[in-house]
Amino acid sequence: MAGYDGERVVDAAFVQKVYEIVAQIPVGKVATYGQIAELIGEALAAREVGHVMSCVPAEQKLPCHRVVNRTGVLAPEYVFGGQDKQRAMLEAEGVTFLADGRIDMTLHLWGKYEQFDIFNMPPT
Repeated sequence: MAGYDGERVVDAAFVQKVYEIVAQIPVGKVATYGQIAELIGEALAAREVGHVMSCVPAEQKLPCHRVVNRTGVLAPEYVFGGQDKQRAMLEAEGVTFLADGRIDMTLHLWGKYEQFDIFNMPPT
């Protein structure tokens, strides 16, 4: 990914890397935009990952519904036909939700952070 006037430029290689990582997210798990950016080697590119996710062609058949924000909030209403549809897709895969509607990230976060309870740590 190249820089231009302080803003990131999303190129085809970046998009392909996002697709490759999203394709690996297993059933019953979710990943965050920032987590995907970090796995690509562009830790500050969470917004760019979000942009890529908003433009994935249907023929890619990626599990885009498994990508959420860092606190477990579902995608904006204009994605997937609305949050109710995304939630139903995730619930069908065994993903559970907290009382406030967020995904229980302590149970469902994919990858190297799975073993850490980073969402219930006391404030420092």
